[in-house]
Amino acid sequence: MQALKRVPLVHLALLAIIYLAFVTLGLPDGVLGVAWTAMRLDLHQPLAAVGLVTITLTLSSGISTLFSAYVLKNLGTGPVVMISGFLTGLALLGFSIAPGFGWLLVLAVPLGLGAGAVDAGLNHFVAAHYSSRHMNWLHGCWGIGATLGPLIMGASLAAAGWQSGYQTIATLQLSLAVVLLLSLSLWHRENAKPPAASQSDAQQASIKPISTRATWLAPLAFLLYVAFEAGTGLWAASILVNNRGIGAATAGLWVSFFFGAITAGRFAIGLVANRLGNRRLIRLGILTATAGAVVFAVPGLPAALSLPGLIVMGLGCAPIYPSMMHETARRFPSSLTAKVIGRQVGLSYVGSATVPAACGLLAAYAGLSMVMPALILLLLVLLAVTERLNRLT
Repeated sequence: MQALKRVPLVHLALLAIIYLAFVTLGLPDGVLGVAWTAMRLDLHQPLAAVGLVTITLTLSSGISTLFSAYVLKNLGTGPVVMISGFLTGLALLGFSIAPGFGWLLVLAVPLGLGAGAVDAGLNHFVAAHYSSRHMNWLHGCWGIGATLGPLIMGASLAAAGWQSGYQTIATLQLSLAVVLLLSLSLWHRENAKPPAASQSDAQQASIKPISTRATWLAPLAFLLYVAFEAGTGLWAASILVNNRGIGAATAGLWVSFFFGAITAGRFAIGLVANRLGNRRLIRLGILTATAGAVVFAVPGLPAALSLPGLIVMGLGCAPIYPSMMHETARRFPSSLTAKVIGRQVGLSYVGSATVPAACGLLAAYAGLSMVMPALILLLLVLLAVTERLNRLT
């Protein structure tokens, strides 16, 4: 009887740790953009130099995710997440004491490697062991971290400087790493259980053989989705200010509503995710996001009608990423899941790094009014890719 009572407690304790891990995973995202205006003055760098740091971060994260399947197989999820926590925490601490810009580029490598490993490792573990509801809630926790990080840095800039902000976030990361170190046995117990609500390899193989094309279509879907989300987040404010005549402060507020809708939507959708199913949520999410994007893109539409389009876009985006990630463990046999998830996270970084920059070139040569139609096209291609993927798997 005691053993039976301990199993749910182990399950809940590990789930709570993973929730915290997702929050801390989101903490560094967006912090560099907030801190850079002060950092560049202290480090005597031009505004554009931040691009070298973000490129280094993205490349390091992408490389980490591509090798994540091999590393996870040999070390296990718990140790990988724990080591990555120490790696990212120490790198962020290094940011706070970096004497020059070159050190930021050096430190961006372990920061990116650690972030990519945590991202791929946790997504693979949750997709295999937890329900769609938890996947949505966990990515909602990432949104909490992504919101808290800039707030922490903003408060530090007002009180003590950007170094203090990085020290605070580094302390939170290292504290989680210590918790992970002390809880490694929980990961071993959970890994010993069969993945919940997933089919065996034999069952999946008997239904339909997995094509090589499917193992690349799934990562392509992530590239397209993240490209849309990042492109909207980066260019929506510029569209509002330059094409709609809205003030910068108001534009920034509405962009925050877009990300807030994604975070709130994930927590709300988690309540019904198990009933609706991943594939239906993906389809509904893409169609909802497309409707919001079309409303937002219509030129000359009154602000009272076009601005809510950003919120509708955010609500549509909410289930897409977590549902696609959770469905990976159901589309593919366990022997392929880790590899495919590594590709998915890797191509997500590619999408977030390249497509928003390409939208900038499009805006420069064809005008800002062409950015949203291009992003809508990405959603339509995403819908086609996911529907094709459904047929293949």
